[in-house]
Amino acid sequence: MGKVGIRDVAKAAEVSVTTVSHALSEAHQARVSPETREHVRKVAASLGYSPNRLASGLRNQRSYLLGLVSDEIASSPFAGEMILGAQDAAYERGWLVMLVDSGRNWALEEKQVRTLLQHQVDGLVLARMYHQRAEIPAGINVPVVLLDAFDAEGAFPSVVPDEAAAARTAMKELIEAGHRRIGFINNRDEIPAAFGRLEGYRSSLAEAGIEYDGALVTRQRPAVSGGRAGAEELLALPDPPTAIFCFHDQQAFGVYEVAARRGLGIPGDLSVVGIDNFEIVADGLWPGLTTVALPHYDMGRWAVSRLLDEIEGTADDGEPRQKLLDCPLVRRGSVARPRSAGM
Repeated sequence: MGKVGIRDVAKAAEVSVTTVSHALSEAHQARVSPETREHVRKVAASLGYSPNRLASGLRNQRSYLLGLVSDEIASSPFAGEMILGAQDAAYERGWLVMLVDSGRNWALEEKQVRTLLQHQVDGLVLARMYHQRAEIPAGINVPVVLLDAFDAEGAFPSVVPDEAAAARTAMKELIEAGHRRIGFINNRDEIPAAFGRLEGYRSSLAEAGIEYDGALVTRQRPAVSGGRAGAEELLALPDPPTAIFCFHDQQAFGVYEVAARRGLGIPGDLSVVGIDNFEIVADGLWPGLTTVALPHYDMGRWAVSRLLDEIEGTADDGEPRQKLLDCPLVRRGSVARPRSAGM
């Protein structure tokens, strides 16, 4: 069977070629009724028809290609869901994503951006491995959306996790379990997530009528070693915490190790909550780690959806330039009521 064309679809659907064109067009689909649109699309799918994107692109001066430029997401096990979310959102609207990863080589990233522009991408998503301020390469002449990042001037739409709300979600789990002395192993780096999560930690204590104690907060590397160091510091206090909230799941791994060396059971003697839902750690620990998931997939979807709205002129001007996404709790087995006020 030869290639199926738009006239074949029109004949099989018993409608005009113009009706088929409108029904399959993102820009003009409103010109036909929903029933006709659905009928035409079902017939087109049954015939194996796919639109000629080259011809459509020439008419609309579009390539139907988006560029996603990341610093190290593609080579990391943490945030690949971002890419999946971006690809799904693009595919559902008939677009494709071209992915490049610079490995944090900024000169390479600028070259990658220029190359994508030379390939006539219609828009760019600039993505970062963790929530941070991003520098925008010069000379970009297409719409840009920032993923897990923001620019200093707030000139570009961006999407990031709601860091303070993520911390409040983690703290709520511990406070509602009855904990009043809650340690916090924060990130030692001066990054938005560290500031936001500390804000959420402090506001949660205030809302629960618990006095903030600076001795219960320590800043460590966002790694297993940082969790070990933080746990040793907190559990050596004269009045140690009954629960520890960790900036990152890998720190929680270190907390489990220190608790075991001290003969403390989790969650009977010490409750632990993390952030990220890094499943290799969170599911691999015993008992499983209760944690707050970062919305990687949803951020990827939102970034591409907003970028396509910008390209197609349908973006909501009233929407905030920076989108904060909720971070859901993933409850496992690391939280219980405290046995006593101390240890």
